Formats: sequence, C-alpha cells, structure tokens
Amino acid sequence: MQRRDFLQHSTFAVGALSIPAWSNGVGDWFGALTPIPTADKKRLADVALDAARSAGARYADVRIGRYLNESLAARETKIQRITSSESFGAGIRVIANGTWGFAATNDVTEDGIAATAREAVAMAKANAVLQTEPVTLAPQHGYGEVSWRTPIEINSFEVPVSQKVDLLLETNNAALTAGASFINSALYLVNEQKYFASSEGSYIDQDVHRLRPAFTATVVDPESGKFATRASLGEPMGMGFEYLSGRAAGKIDGPVTTVYGRYYDMVEDARSAATQAREKHAAKSVTAGAYDLVLDPNHLWLTIHESVGHPLELDRVLGYEANYAGTSFATLDKWESKSFRYGSPIVNFVADKTQPTSLAAVGYDDEGVQTKQWDLVRDGILVNYQATRDQVHILGETEGQGCSYADNWSSIQFQRMPNVSLEPGKDPLAVRDMIAGVEKGIYILGRGSYSIDQQRYNFQFGGQLFYEITNGQISGMLKDVAYQSNTQAFWNACSQICDQRDYRLGGSFFDGKGQPGQVSAVSHGTSTARFDGVSVLNTARKV
Repeated sequence: MQRRDFLQHSTFAVGALSIPAWSNGVGDWFGALTPIPTADKKRLADVALDAARSAGARYADVRIGRYLNESLAARETKIQRITSSESFGAGIRVIANGTWGFAATNDVTEDGIAATAREAVAMAKANAVLQTEPVTLAPQHGYGEVSWRTPIEINSFEVPVSQKVDLLLETNNAALTAGASFINSALYLVNEQKYFASSEGSYIDQDVHRLRPAFTATVVDPESGKFATRASLGEPMGMGFEYLSGRAAGKIDGPVTTVYGRYYDMVEDARSAATQAREKHAAKSVTAGAYDLVLDPNHLWLTIHESVGHPLELDRVLGYEANYAGTSFATLDKWESKSFRYGSPIVNFVADKTQPTSLAAVGYDDEGVQTKQWDLVRDGILVNYQATRDQVHILGETEGQGCSYADNWSSIQFQRMPNVSLEPGKDPLAVRDMIAGVEKGIYILGRGSYSIDQQRYNFQFGGQLFYEITNGQISGMLKDVAYQSNTQAFWNACSQICDQRDYRLGGSFFDGKGQPGQVSAVSHGTSTARFDGVSVLNTARKV
C-alpha cells in the first residue's frame, strides 16, 4: 500500500492494528485513551495498603500503571504494520510471615484493589511454608508525595501517525535512492505512567518515555547474488520525538559518515547505510590473527552489556537467576578479595539510573527507592554489584540501589540492570589520535551478532562496519570480522579511552530476563576505546 492509499483508507487496512480488550475501541487508539482515575490514585493506593496490613502484611507496596506501546514498520515503499496498545491495572506486593507475595488486577476499583491485596497476603503466607529465612529489606524512609517525568520536548504519542509514516517512508526512500536493494525500517514507542505507594509513606507518580528507531538496508550484488547489510547506527533513547529531528548533530571522527549526538537523523543514516552496504561487497576479507581494536561506542555498548552489565547482577552471581544466558563468573569471593582485577587500571564502570536521556533513567525504581549512581569497577578492581532492597544486606549495605523494575503492572518487580557505563578517559584524546597510534588494528562500528557462555565469560562479537588500520591510518574496509576473548582478558587489554567529548549512549530496548520473561530497556555509555592484541576470526572461513 502506498502512503497516499494508506491515508485514504481506514487504518485497519494496514498490518495488525491491535486494540486491547480493555480499551474503548478505535477512538482510544486515535487519542481518547482510557485515563487512570488521577483524582483517586492515592485513595486507591491507601485502600490497597490498608487491606494488606489488615490481612497480616508487615510491608506492602502497590503500583497502579498505564502502559502505552506503539510500533510502526515499513519495507521499501509500503507500510507493513502499525500497532498500538494500552494496558491499565495494579500490582500489589507484600511481605507476610517473612515472605513475598504478589497479586495483580485490572479491576482498579476500591473493591478490586482490596481483594487483590488480600490475595497477595494469602500468597505470601502460602509461600512461607517453603521459606528458609525471612526477607530482609534495607531501611527506606517514605518520600511523601513526589513526582518525576522524562524531560521530553515532544510527546511521541501526540505526534500524528501520518508524520511517523512519512519518516519511515522518507528513510526507506533515502536508502533506495542511494542504491539499497531492500530496506526495512521501524519505530518503537513506549510510555509508562506509574503510580507507586508503599506502607513506608511514599506516593510516587512517574511518567517515563522511550523510543527506538531501527532499520536494515540490504544491497544485493547482481553478479554474485550475494547480499550485504548495514543496520541503523542510531540508538534507542529515553527522549521524546525530538530525538528524531536530527538537530545539533555531530559527525563521528573517523571514516564513517553517520550522525550521532543528542538528536538522530534517521534519513541521513539510511542514506549512508546503503552506500556502506554496497562498499562491503568490495571489502577485503579479514586475515585472522591478533589486532589492536578501536571500538566505537555504538559497538562497544553491547560488549559492556553482556560482559559487565549482566555478570554483575547480584541475582545471577548468587545463582538465583539463570535465564537468558546463565549465572556469572564474578562470584562473591572475587568481590570479597577486594583485589579482583576486572580490567586495566583505566577501566571504571559506574551504575547510574539518573543519567539524562538514558533508557533506564527514572526518579525512583519500582520498589520506591530514589535512584543514584555507584561504582561497579574502580581502577580496574571489582567493587560492587547491582542489587535490590532485599539483596543489599548481602553486600553489607544499608540502602537500596534503585535496581527494581517490572515491565507491566501485572508483572512482579525484580532486579534489573541499571545503566552501566564505562567512564571516559581523563586525558584529552580524540578518535583520530587513537587511530594514529595503532600499527595493526581494526576500527569497528555498530552492533552485530554475538555469543557468550553461561558464565558471561568467554565470548565473541561481530559488528556492522570494519576498517583496517595500518601504521596509524585507515587503509580500507574489511568484512567477515569477529573478535573473541574472555571478559577479564578483554577488559585488561583496554589501553586507551577517548575523553568526554566522544562519550555517547548506546542501549538495549528489549533486554530479556526472568521466568516468566520480562523485558527492560537499558543504556550503556562509553567513549571510543582501544583494546590491544585481541584475537580476530574470519567468519567466512570454514573450519
């Protein structure tokens, strides 16, 4: 369907328009969404807390949430899918008889809330039969009535669908005009409106926004029939629709013409992607061996996510969590030694849920803890983990870290990754100067395929774009590149990090964990970094 036809016909003709059963139909999707009863949220929360205490809970919290999701997808000149959903309900968590209990409902009335609170307490009491030791919660004072919202300029859900359609089709057209054979593009938009209250005296109202642009451009070589692709180098962000304006953008300091900065130009990136995908056909296949790697932030964030973010989740360390790629090599004895060298002395990783525009940024987590920043690795030494209120006593800490999150009102909150970022280098260093010091190396950009073992230790990573470095100069494009290492060896090979001027955020919009599975969004900031003597594979060679 062409855009002209799309606008002339009912939206139902496009893809799968999902209207949830609890909405009021088409009018909801076009803007008249069912509102949370804002005047009654505190009263409803108090009903839940009172009912839980009366049933025997020593602690209770309630989350009343409205979750909005929208996605659009296009291929070449056609729109393939537009979906929009709204979910509204309440989840209640309690401690009774020393044990957690949880229940949820979409009957957000006083009777429905009270009944659900009693159900949560009954669940806790039933669970207590199997509990070996009581839940230990870190102390938490009540904040009273407070609020926080993502500092957006343009609410993505107030932007007309036609404008979003135009952006995707313009993106596709730019790639096709530049020589792409095929292109798929998409937008994903999220708004979480969450009201949290606890028996400790907190009443927290938050409005959280995130969005993700995505595309993959493909160029087919007519002679060989082989294809080459280049995906978007734009990252998901905790921002409004202003992020997609392309304003105030900079250029990556290297051989690649792409846009980064506070705003993202999706159209220009797609145009560059088609050109670079075409260049891949003529690129030299890499010779396997040891290379010094120069890794751009839009690549390195994923390596951080897998080799630092996940293994330093305390529930994985303790063996409580093993879904989605296992537990962790970074066991408590390594932390207790106060000398475990996670990386070289210039490697400093911080956890931070306060960083503006990051995906995990909120004012308070889903158990009412005000968010903050703390060290995970300092001067290369492992110093801390990511933990929730019922875990931090294991680390000898007396306050929560703000790491609790649930992806819906119907899901129970549990430990999820905060933003985990590599601090920039302290000395002035630009990418061109880093490359100038490399004799034999590869400059890698963009997220590619990867694998990592069940302890988050041995791994290999690919990318989107690879450039050979010879005697301090970019000497041409490479293909068939992947590097392999283990977490400790890799981060100890980090010899240089560019300064704050090059610092950028990358991130995962759909990070899975748990059973039943939940997704969260998390950013990872870094500047371009150098890693010496890393083993590089040729992925096209048959063993």
